[in-house]
Amino acid sequence: MNETIYIVAATDNHYAILLAALIKSVEINHKTPEKIVFTVIDDGISTANRDKIAQSVQGGLVGINWIKSKDLIPENVQLPLDNSAFPLTTYLRIFSPHALPEASKVIYLDVDTIVMEDISKLWHTDLGGHLFAAVQDVQETVSCSWAGIPNYKELNIPADTKYFNAGILLINAKRWREEQIAGKVIQFLHENRKYINYADQYGLNGLLYNQWLELDPLWNWFAFKEHERPNIIHFLDIKPIFKNYKSQPLFQKYFFDYLNQTPFKGTKLIAGNRRIFKKIRTRIKKAMLSFMKK
Repeated sequence: MNETIYIVAATDNHYAILLAALIKSVEINHKTPEKIVFTVIDDGISTANRDKIAQSVQGGLVGINWIKSKDLIPENVQLPLDNSAFPLTTYLRIFSPHALPEASKVIYLDVDTIVMEDISKLWHTDLGGHLFAAVQDVQETVSCSWAGIPNYKELNIPADTKYFNAGILLINAKRWREEQIAGKVIQFLHENRKYINYADQYGLNGLLYNQWLELDPLWNWFAFKEHERPNIIHFLDIKPIFKNYKSQPLFQKYFFDYLNQTPFKGTKLIAGNRRIFKKIRTRIKKAMLSFMKK
């Protein structure tokens, strides 16, 4: 019980406020004596928001480290410029085991999650020889008609293969680094760029479909589904900071319960069009970067 729990999350400045609530939720619900090192992959967080996030933890068990995204991605690695509205920040998850080179295991948490249970319970899950653990996604299988892996047949992946959500991962970080998984996933994404639909999640499922341990859904509970108190709530759709949030109202209340215990206390709901504008800017940015590389 004296080991350190290593957690990684990544965000840009747009969703920095979500990170504050996430870290606070981890701190409040952590009951065992293990220390937690929370490493944030910083993809452009403002100084003001970084200060607020740092001030969100008050106890001595949770520490926050920062690493710039440009310092994490090798210079010779180019992120795939897909046609989705997902920001390039989402690809940073692939490199999360490299953010903590001393860690043999890491938990990766999407920034749009809050933790309602002691994170040590997830940490002590036996991977049983698997590379990582995850929860099955709403898409369920790689052959999902509206998503999944569009080219699963060409990749010789059985149609009934389960498809996981990459928002919460418990990773054997030592193996991930030794087997150069990050580089292999990036290469896979470039080779299959025209099929990318859910950014890095497509690549992780397409390449590592037979290497994961399935977790209880409570460890990645999608916010549109009812439950009184899941272990981790994942706001897959519209985030709880927006006026047009449409998932479970109870989960939005939980989110603000944690947020209001940070320096972001009193934050008002944001107009939904801000979310749309961000998606448009992301598409434009990707298009411009793609044009410049030609």
